[in-house]
Amino acid sequence: MDAFPTAPDHAALFLDFDGTLVEIAGTPNSIIVPPTLPALLERLAGRLNGALAVVSGRPLSQLDQHLPIAIAKVGDHGASLRPDPHGPVEGPTLAEPPAAWLTRARALADAFPGAFIEVKAHGFVLHYRQAPEAGAMAQGLMEALVAEAPDAFTLMPAHMAWEVKPRSVSKGTAVAALLARPPFAGRVPVFIGDDVTDEAGMAAAVAAGGLGLRLQDAFGTPARLREWLESLAPPATAPGSIA
Repeated sequence: MDAFPTAPDHAALFLDFDGTLVEIAGTPNSIIVPPTLPALLERLAGRLNGALAVVSGRPLSQLDQHLPIAIAKVGDHGASLRPDPHGPVEGPTLAEPPAAWLTRARALADAFPGAFIEVKAHGFVLHYRQAPEAGAMAQGLMEALVAEAPDAFTLMPAHMAWEVKPRSVSKGTAVAALLARPPFAGRVPVFIGDDVTDEAGMAAAVAAGGLGLRLQDAFGTPARLREWLESLAPPATAPGSIA
């Protein structure tokens, strides 16, 4: 893969985090954030007059820990939005899954060493990357749980994980919400992600006249994506801008 995609003029960038900006790791806590990434994103956001957002399935608190910079962020697959880096967290009022669901999922995870549960504000994830033999049973259980309240919750596949999340929000609803307000309004949206969890964001960007790019097809690896972002946001002494 030699050539980078061409960024549209007057772009707004929406970037997934895990698997896109940073490489997937064995557990959510073991990712490695390149030390140059926060400054790069901050510089690129400046070039775009603020029209850059990291859109993640992680809670905002974790994004803030890994990216301690003043840029727009979306957490929990669109349930939590902070469009203004210095403003409050926004989002709809959402139901939480029944406590019994979490109990059943934890029991399955406990039966497979290496599997574990990640609890989120409005749902939870059953990870089995380190216990691949749990995959079929994990899928069956999680599908059965969501089937008990299909109007309120949906099941989302991820990298060797299954996540219960509210049906009414997605990365697509987050993109649409941000595009309705400055500094994103009126710009050409570009959503970049690597997983099924990102497809709604890609679709929303395309529906708004922009681009939905799958990392594997457009860049290959997170490292190559970071090279592309560097090309869009050269140091202040270098010429060029995509604002």
